[in-house]
Amino acid sequence: MASAETVASASPHVPSSSGIAKRYALALLALADDKRQGGPNQDPGSTDRIAADLDRLFALWRDDAPFRAFVADPRLDAVAQRKGAFAVLDRAGIGGEVRNLVGVLIANRRLAQLPQVAQAFGDQLAVRRGQQAATVISAHPLSGTQRTQLAARLTEAGYSGVKLSEQVDPSILGGLIVRIGSRLYDNSIKSKLQRLQYVMKGAA
Repeated sequence: MASAETVASASPHVPSSSGIAKRYALALLALADDKRQGGPNQDPGSTDRIAADLDRLFALWRDDAPFRAFVADPRLDAVAQRKGAFAVLDRAGIGGEVRNLVGVLIANRRLAQLPQVAQAFGDQLAVRRGQQAATVISAHPLSGTQRTQLAARLTEAGYSGVKLSEQVDPSILGGLIVRIGSRLYDNSIKSKLQRLQYVMKGAA
């Protein structure tokens, strides 16, 4: 699907959602609203179903290095992207709305923005539901227990109804970086080492 060099260099770190990603996310959210609100094909659970599909697709992108490299590979033409992406969607049981979204991203040569669109959709949905979106950066994917513990800690700190958005960045070495609203909590090993380095320089 991609060269070994491309796979090795691919990083699961998601840049901040761009305006373009947000527009795709809002369009998908509007589609979910249309399906939920009326018509002969009314689907009250459409928003939750689409959100679950995007969460599952984002998790695949986050945890599968070859798929991550495939999404980011600018050398692939639309035919190769559709073939590879739709094969993954079929295996994951992703529904028609998200499948169509991926098709539009491919047609517009924006498949690389798929993780940003998924994240923007989750952020917009969290705002609508009165939830607070928290971005969590870790050196390795979080376990279910770690997610539960982190959610509990955030609740204790006064952040109720938090929706976690996860990113993996091996460069932080360990620990966590949590961004929620305008606040940043950096407990990464990388930052601790940098602070120690500053202290040692000051003492020299």
